[in-house]
Amino acid sequence: MAAFCSRFRERSSQAPRTRERTTNECFAIYTPTRQIVALLNIAQAGQLRGKRVVFQIAYDEHRLATRTELLRQNGYQVVSVVGNEAAKTVLGSPQHSDLFIVGHAAPEQTRREMVDWLKVRYPRVKILALNSADDRQLADADYNAILNGPDEWLSIVTAALC
Repeated sequence: MAAFCSRFRERSSQAPRTRERTTNECFAIYTPTRQIVALLNIAQAGQLRGKRVVFQIAYDEHRLATRTELLRQNGYQVVSVVGNEAAKTVLGSPQHSDLFIVGHAAPEQTRREMVDWLKVRYPRVKILALNSADDRQLADADYNAILNGPDEWLSIVTAALC
């Protein structure tokens, strides 16, 4: 596993030319396959005060990126990984998370194993399981939401983190 961080400046088209936003993106790459398995936008010092951290385990990169952006737009710090093994690798080092989200695009057994693993290692952190209409709810998750748009699951995230 290799980790990389980059710092770059973006100019907002709506902001004056002198105003720039700095982004610090870190990601982990599983070297044998060269696949990005974790992505984290590290906030500048002082930006994290009051921000809640959502750790997202997804099984589809496109959905991971979409949910990550929605969560960030709603003011959450987000750590995103693809798959159970990547989650276990990243969570193997000390991490602070306020909520775990387990995506829906994997077999029920895979998702259930992740929820069980999280419950053992992070018993105080709540877990939201996202389910397709065909999936059964994951009984050990604290919250279950059927994916029919972000309104329902985002409201659960907000309620869980209040």
